Amino acid sequence: MAYKKTETYTEKTTSSLIKKYENIIEQLGEDKEREGLIKTPERVAKAMQFLTQGYDLDANEILRSAMFKEDYSEMVIVKDIELYSLCEHHMLPFFGKAHIAYIPNGHIVGLSKLPRVVDVFARRLQVQERLTDQILQCIQETLKPLGVAVVIEAKHLCMMMRGVQKQNSSTTTSAFTGEFQKVETRSEFLNLISTKLS
Repeated sequence: MAYKKTETYTEKTTSSLIKKYENIIEQLGEDKEREGLIKTPERVAKAMQFLTQGYDLDANEILRSAMFKEDYSEMVIVKDIELYSLCEHHMLPFFGKAHIAYIPNGHIVGLSKLPRVVDVFARRLQVQERLTDQILQCIQETLKPLGVAVVIEAKHLCMMMRGVQKQNSSTTTSAFTGEFQKVETRSEFLNLISTKLS
């Protein structure tokens, strides 16, 4: 079967962005007609639409599409979910892992939907603090579980490539609702996401 490339962009937006990126390249002192740069404005225009496709997606609907009635009421954890986002202050990438847990209250959700929720909110111009909270609120509002926990660990290129230029720093954010606001439940979750199960 032949390889089929999937693109996420509109011609109208692409055309508008191309002109803007051509101008940026020129303003930076480069020659937009140089061989290596001729197609760069188009590539960047399409890439930016891909990296911000979360604006066109509904995370609540994604969860609702795979909700199932179930009596299970113990902690469900999906950890080490890769995430890639763009810092809204400098539009440079930040990347890392999200760890999510919830305690069902009559409904569970297909496990693949939790990473999809992460992607919906990560594929926007973001700050890590808001990203953490948006994931938490979406799960809480849609599943109405007994509690939700979200921890994100990420490295920010805006700190690594410019500004303070600290290469080994990382940022951790967390948010908790319901049962996870209890010390013992939160401690169990934090212990489980930091433990490698054999």
